[in-house]
Amino acid sequence: MTTRRLIGFTTGGLAALAATVLLGAAALVLWGDSKKNDDGYITSATHGFASGGYAIASDDLDIDEDGPGDLLGADIYGHMRLKVDSHGDRPVFVGIARTGDVERYLGQTPHSVLTDVTLDPFSADYRAHGGDRRPALPESQGFWAASAHGPGTQKLTWKVRRGGWSIVVMNADGSRGVDADVSVGADVPILGPVGWGLAGGGLLLALIAAGLVVVGVRAPSRPAPERQPVTA
Repeated sequence: MTTRRLIGFTTGGLAALAATVLLGAAALVLWGDSKKNDDGYITSATHGFASGGYAIASDDLDIDEDGPGDLLGADIYGHMRLKVDSHGDRPVFVGIARTGDVERYLGQTPHSVLTDVTLDPFSADYRAHGGDRRPALPESQGFWAASAHGPGTQKLTWKVRRGGWSIVVMNADGSRGVDADVSVGADVPILGPVGWGLAGGGLLLALIAAGLVVVGVRAPSRPAPERQPVTA
């Protein structure tokens, strides 16, 4: 095998491998994009969350300050949608705020921080915080970026922004003992463009790989050395 053929087959094989990876990633991303509901959201199943304290707060949702929004714009983060339904007749409150504001609000209040969630089978891990104070009414606080409260199912839609954020679920009257069903959705507008971009890159690499293999196949073989005639 000549050097030209060897280079053609090797680089073609590497390009084909990269094309396979990109096309597989594109298929996965586009499959996720196809799972959006009629409102354009990818939504989780509904699961129950409970605490004997005055509130359930998520751990810090750190949306990277140095993320791709610097180059692509903040709109790439899209929107988050929460649906919360209290068990029983008590009206429910759900809000999103800066983690620092939530920690100050609940700092001296018995509450639970959601630290981890396992989906299959579902389980939720909490970190308990003690205290001796009842919180002020959540709806009276002015630091919420988005909130909803009332009887029945409450829906909250929030335009995602960079920074550290926490989700809080409480009884609307600030009473103790929180028990609610929650589902989370996101519209993730970047999924479609990323998926088709990966697909285009994969197809381009596949064409390059095919071209390199053809070059390797058609590369001329090294001519055999001429045999000198044997003289008597």
